[in-house]
Amino acid sequence: MYTVYVLRDSMGRLYKGLTNNLQRRLQEHRSGQTKSTSHMGDLRVVYTEEFKEFAVARSREVYLKTAAGRRFLKQVMRP
Repeated sequence: MYTVYVLRDSMGRLYKGLTNNLQRRLQEHRSGQTKSTSHMGDLRVVYTEEFKEFAVARSREVYLKTAAGRRFLKQVMRP
């Protein structure tokens, strides 16, 4: 099972990623092992989707990184 996830830091910045083990990956982000999030503060998982196939999950991750995907996330993550 593959998980596409979105993290938000204390400043409201988002990071989108893909993993087959969300708990392990979150620990890597929080411990500074991931260069792209090492400068981000308190990270929280704010959105996830699960997929059986890697290719489908990867396509969804790529979509969420587009302008249309960012608009989608704004709609589903409204407070």
